[in-house]
Amino acid sequence: MLESLAVLLLCQLLGELFVIYLGLPIPGPVVGMIILFIGLMIRGNIPEELSNTANGLLEQLSLLFVPAGVGVMTHLTLLGEQWLPLSASLIISTILTIAITGLLMQHLAKENT
Repeated sequence: MLESLAVLLLCQLLGELFVIYLGLPIPGPVVGMIILFIGLMIRGNIPEELSNTANGLLEQLSLLFVPAGVGVMTHLTLLGEQWLPLSASLIISTILTIAITGLLMQHLAKENT
């Protein structure tokens, strides 16, 4: 398990380094996931140990939302002051996501028929 955790953390570290040195506008952990994905594609399978470690971390994923919830409670007055732009962005992004997903599903359904 320790080796698998080291692999996951190494991929995240490499992602952070890529973002810092290349000035990429995306989070380092996202680049780290891409690096891990490419490595697993080259390997051709997911090692059992890595799969077990990742599943164990995913089971505890809800704990990672606690700091975000605390942040929301801490900045509740700021959220109250900025409710209109926040609400507008949430509504617009939700509508766009639903529309794009629907269009993509229609396109993919046409290809499969």
